[in-house]
Amino acid sequence: MNTVLRHQRADGAATLTIDCDATGASRLADLYQRAPCRMLFPDVDAGEPLQAVLLTTTGGLTGGDRVRVAFKVGANARATLTTQAAEKLYRALPGAAPVDCSLSLQAGPDSWAEWLAQETILFNGAQLRRSFCADLAPGARMLAMESIVFGRQAMGEELRVGMLHDSWRIRLAGRLIWADAMRLEADIAALRRAPFGHGDARACTTLLYAGPDSGEFLDPVRSVLEDAAEGCGATLLDGLLIVRLLDADPPRLRSRALGIAGLIRHGAAGISRTLPRVWHC
Repeated sequence: MNTVLRHQRADGAATLTIDCDATGASRLADLYQRAPCRMLFPDVDAGEPLQAVLLTTTGGLTGGDRVRVAFKVGANARATLTTQAAEKLYRALPGAAPVDCSLSLQAGPDSWAEWLAQETILFNGAQLRRSFCADLAPGARMLAMESIVFGRQAMGEELRVGMLHDSWRIRLAGRLIWADAMRLEADIAALRRAPFGHGDARACTTLLYAGPDSGEFLDPVRSVLEDAAEGCGATLLDGLLIVRLLDADPPRLRSRALGIAGLIRHGAAGISRTLPRVWHC
């Protein structure tokens, strides 16, 4: 009789709700977490939004793992959700399902909600299906950033094969204002080098800012990108500021993304240009 080996898979989830109390302070209203997802709540400087740090205790994800995160910021509340470190995506075994990661964000009227994810590093052979969905009330402000690194640069590794499906959906007052998806599969190295691909870039970042004042940041962000390599740009679509960054040098891309995110969060919310401390550890 043949024995079928079943590998243990992670199925993590977290729900975080932040509300504004009668004094105007942002407070934790609800928290649910299931391993390997964990939330930490570091102290922040005066005037900074309430901060939560998401981590996965497995030290990385691989084929068949799932992570579901729901982030809710109530009316007039201010909150930042970030990640402890770059997330590593290991090579998937043959026949394994992709890693499935989803994050849903709800922002109430006149709230400030930040999703600032550190890089996702795709090892060669990794498979990832990732989605980000945001529902914004009128007057809400949202800053969201996610990055992908194609292979382990320190190991001289390139992402040659695997699968990546990355999708975004943004709704304002119930109306879909932006939908986007990127899919790379099988011979990823060839797709990345195609005319419609990433060229020689080894990392990419998508940064979004939604708010009544989003148009005020288009020119300042474009000024920051004047000395950037080809493939970097910013545009305004239906009240949503969309910034795309490509770079052959992931640390340089990280530095530029931090600068743009800092510019927006300071100008829009009056908070520090410096991102949470976990980004600088």
